[in-house]
Amino acid sequence: MLQMLEQQQKLTRNQWLIAGAATLGDMLDFFDFLLIGFVLAFIVKDWHLTYGESGAILLASGIAAPFGSMFIGWLADKIGRRPALIIAVLIVSLATGAMAVTPEGAWVYLVVCRLFVGFGTTALYSVDITFMQEFTGSHNRGWITGLTTTMLPAGFLLGALLGAYASPYIGWRGMFAVGLLPALLVLYIRAFVPESPHWLARRGRLEEARKSLAWALMVDPSQVPLPAVPPPVEHTRWIELFKYPRSIIAGCLTGLTQTGGVALALWQVTLLVMVLKITPPEASKLVIWISISAILGRFFCSWISDAWGRRTSGIVSCLVAAGFMSAAGYLHSYYIGGVSMFFLMILLQSFMGSGNYSIVGPYMGEIWPARLRGSGMGLVYGVGNLGKFIGPAGLALIAGQSNLVAPKATLDALIPGFNYFASWYVLGAVAFWLIAMETRGRTIDEIDTAMSGTPQQTAVKVPAQ
Repeated sequence: MLQMLEQQQKLTRNQWLIAGAATLGDMLDFFDFLLIGFVLAFIVKDWHLTYGESGAILLASGIAAPFGSMFIGWLADKIGRRPALIIAVLIVSLATGAMAVTPEGAWVYLVVCRLFVGFGTTALYSVDITFMQEFTGSHNRGWITGLTTTMLPAGFLLGALLGAYASPYIGWRGMFAVGLLPALLVLYIRAFVPESPHWLARRGRLEEARKSLAWALMVDPSQVPLPAVPPPVEHTRWIELFKYPRSIIAGCLTGLTQTGGVALALWQVTLLVMVLKITPPEASKLVIWISISAILGRFFCSWISDAWGRRTSGIVSCLVAAGFMSAAGYLHSYYIGGVSMFFLMILLQSFMGSGNYSIVGPYMGEIWPARLRGSGMGLVYGVGNLGKFIGPAGLALIAGQSNLVAPKATLDALIPGFNYFASWYVLGAVAFWLIAMETRGRTIDEIDTAMSGTPQQTAVKVPAQ
């Protein structure tokens, strides 16, 4: 029945609807997640925040992130992908909206709200990738699931636009209130998308799986053949993940490549203000260009993921991103033709640094047997999301967490801080080179066979169109 996905010549309108829902949902939820980076630039001086307090606000989401992806990933294997996604969207949106009523100076309240934002955002992303992969065939799985990540930087772009042009009218509280929009928009879209046919089939709900697959392929359900012998209903336990140590190590280490990029994104507006001596709205305008570079980079890396393979594209993107990240620290005080090398290096780093996750994100979901894909993706993405904690915390510690956010403290921390960010990309490149397995062009059944070592029927492979 599921082999029909492999026999497809091109994606249907409904499959594009699934991709669109995933792309839009992830974009808006990452807007909620990264919005604090813009708000912090507006409140840090008025609230007299130290590096330690500022870092606590930024890294709070990283503390909760692993638990969110692990729990909701497990839940997606238990109750289905679709309800798990809805739960994650509501958590992020409501927590962001709650920050609009933060009492003046109450940075601890922001920390608590950010715990829930981090919990929900990582949960949404980890399940969305799994969901998308189970509606596509092997010959387009890499680029189409990578494509769903391309608009994540657009969430940062939306924050930049609000910070640059809307903040004088709605203030930072109004920016948080905008974070409620994903709850209405994404839930509306989700109402049209059925449950994963792979998940339904493994649960023995073959007729529902048939209807879900027929909806995706836009054919009559009667054209989707049911298996002559129903497969056994699968019962899985989370602990089974540890039977696959290579997947755990490769997924965790490649997932941690986000450490430097996310940390830079969260500190970005504040650093641009301090280094370039500009206002927060002016810094937000520069972030617009950085976000556009990131979007273009994600399109490029989605393409090379299938064209070059996961391992080669992962190594190249990580090493290039590390080089530009380190250069930003060393060249922070240089200008050529009136152009800041600090800004230019960040712009170039954003292309490959952000683009890298269009390779890493889908890869973390591919390296697991189908029955454990939600839990496995949740585990390694959760560990990878420790980067949201250790990234901002690392810069705060390097700068001196007791210092007030000030130009002197920031500039002293730039070179070691940016080298620290770059080191996580180098670690990812080593993991892709020495540990990671290649998944390009392999069907879900073939990956299951390779992972379990048991014979399974292999789906018909069709060359990419």
